[in-house]
Amino acid sequence: MENITIQDILEATDGTLLCGDPSMKIDHLSTNSMEIGPNTLFVPIIGERVDAHIFIPNALKEGGACLTQEHTEASGNAPYIKVPDTLTAMQQIAAYYRNKMSLPIIGVTGSVGKTTTREMIAHVLKGKYKVFETIGNQNSQVGVPLTLDHLTSEDEIGVLEMGMSEKGQITTLGNIIHPNVGVVTNVGVSHIEMMGSRDNICIEKLDIQNGLPEDGVLFLNGDNDMIRKHIDYVKKPYEFYGFAEDCTYRAEKIREKGGQTLFEFHYGNMKEPITLNVLGKHNVSNALAAIAIGLRYDVPMSAIKAQLSTFSGQRQNIIHVNDYILIDDAYNASPDSMKASLSILSEFKTRGRKIAVLSDMLELGPDSPEYHKEVGRFIATTKVTDLFITGELSRHYIEEAWKENPSLHTRAFSSNGELIAFLETYLKKNDVVLIKGSNGMNLKEVSKALMA
Repeated sequence: MENITIQDILEATDGTLLCGDPSMKIDHLSTNSMEIGPNTLFVPIIGERVDAHIFIPNALKEGGACLTQEHTEASGNAPYIKVPDTLTAMQQIAAYYRNKMSLPIIGVTGSVGKTTTREMIAHVLKGKYKVFETIGNQNSQVGVPLTLDHLTSEDEIGVLEMGMSEKGQITTLGNIIHPNVGVVTNVGVSHIEMMGSRDNICIEKLDIQNGLPEDGVLFLNGDNDMIRKHIDYVKKPYEFYGFAEDCTYRAEKIREKGGQTLFEFHYGNMKEPITLNVLGKHNVSNALAAIAIGLRYDVPMSAIKAQLSTFSGQRQNIIHVNDYILIDDAYNASPDSMKASLSILSEFKTRGRKIAVLSDMLELGPDSPEYHKEVGRFIATTKVTDLFITGELSRHYIEEAWKENPSLHTRAFSSNGELIAFLETYLKKNDVVLIKGSNGMNLKEVSKALMA
């Protein structure tokens, strides 16, 4: 942070200074007691297992200051700021700091594709601007304030990811970052266990509009059924991007060539050939959002095209290992993202086998078995030759796929270790293998073992 003092913290939070110098400068926020230096504000969060207030004495040994909701008095040189709730106070500080900066910010949310879309938008904007963007996966109630902590006066435009797992969180994040533009990529079933239905998830995602200014606009995925269903809920100006005829930003003539995706971009009378350095129709959709944002902020089309042609992303890594190809997509999984990755595997140009190594999709609520069956039925329609799984829910993939495609070679493994041992001897030259499952299933260790 720049030009922030304890006095500013008091103003932002309406807190009470129990001790210390109000003119002390604060450069950073941190929830990690091991990272506190002379100009860092420690934010002790009360978690499910640990109340971080117990770490305050050790945290302040090197100086710094702290928020507290448990102290009523304190003494010494280190400032203690009494607030009703430390997490809320951190969010208030982040909002206060963001409001001191005049740069426009694009907020990106969605059940699937928000990270890749955020990265692609940022990459396009780098064709003209110094871009500030979400750090790592810090898109939560805690993560967004910690990301904004790194915002500087040199940044010209921002792209921030907005995640949610419970009702009201998108509005909270919108009140922190005050986006000038909102993007909703997709409404699927991620977090349906907490939200109850896709309708509820959609309304929550569309609440990104609550943080927009009067002249703000939403860019919405026009191919998503839920967004279309609840479009009357949107009260701010919006534009669709996608493949449907009524989308303002549209893609046609999509094809893959030489490991790249090519399509024709349509906007009004504009028709432009676009080359993406990533595969999959879902990435064309992500690119349409990025192009729309780029055009809104006057990035020249020549720069947009150049940036998209060099975008590689971080989520879905295509890696040449020995004589076969590994599609490492073990970061997360939902029905929509599963289908997108399986489509890439299915259409991959190879003389070898197309092998899907899948595990459970977590946090899908009581209908989780049916979502796994849905993916299994989809697998049967693809060119996947082999299906190997770990996890109890993943057995539904095999059961449903087999009903439609008995020629599919399948096998279930009791552990990742057993799976790794099998794959190390099974994979051959020209094979393409997709690794995908929810992060909690730890398929990343399978990817790492194959790359070792």
